[in-house]
Amino acid sequence: MAETDRGAAPPNHWLRLMEARAVFELGSVLAAAPWLRMIGRGDNHPVLILPGFLADDSSTLPLRYILRGQGYWVDGWDLGRNVGPTPHIVDGLIAKLQMMHDRHDSPVTLIGWSLGGIYARRLARKFPHLVRQVITLGSPFRINPEDRSAVSRIYDRLSPQHIPLVEEALPGHDAGELLVPASSIYTRSDGVVRWWQCLDDEGPIRENIEVYGSHSGLGFNPAAIFAISDRLAQKPGEWQKFKAPPGTSQFFPKPATWRPTVAA
Repeated sequence: MAETDRGAAPPNHWLRLMEARAVFELGSVLAAAPWLRMIGRGDNHPVLILPGFLADDSSTLPLRYILRGQGYWVDGWDLGRNVGPTPHIVDGLIAKLQMMHDRHDSPVTLIGWSLGGIYARRLARKFPHLVRQVITLGSPFRINPEDRSAVSRIYDRLSPQHIPLVEEALPGHDAGELLVPASSIYTRSDGVVRWWQCLDDEGPIRENIEVYGSHSGLGFNPAAIFAISDRLAQKPGEWQKFKAPPGTSQFFPKPATWRPTVAA
């Protein structure tokens, strides 16, 4: 693993340049949206979608549109731009999750993109009785304070706004295993975070799903959305790991599993 005493370096310059692919991924999902909306088998259970760092609900509009068409009660977080774990965002996330659970009298599926996925896992660890499952998109929940991403400098500048004891409010990865099913969707060509920081441990209710694409386009990636649809369609208590349909191996490479010796 590309770690030293100074922590992991951010993705290389070439991978960062390749993030421009997100424009083409958005175009592809717009073209595929009518088909993607038809493949769902929704049971109208509540789904909360959390945006990535520096993004807001506008970034998750295509995903929310598709999942609503599949038959789910989908909502954005309604907390503006994601500038990190400020008191406004942490308190707002907890209140939003509680409100959706109470309104529908049903556990909520949490879908989080990048930093939004880290929030989702923290919420599920703190409030497992309110959460049905967690699905993350390029979320580096294994990142350490000394590790660097392509946006670390901006995050550091905003850190004075963040709550000082976020681990107490919403426990992180080191606080123990999640008690709800968790699917981590990632891409090895991620140009924002190191892909292996998104890998979960092997377990009966934990899985990693690899797709081809960019970090910035994961929320628009048709293969990722197909996997999300498959995860959402599972009945409570009957969760099974994702299996790519026959003939789709070119879209879903064999996923990795967390190992301390994973190569960069």
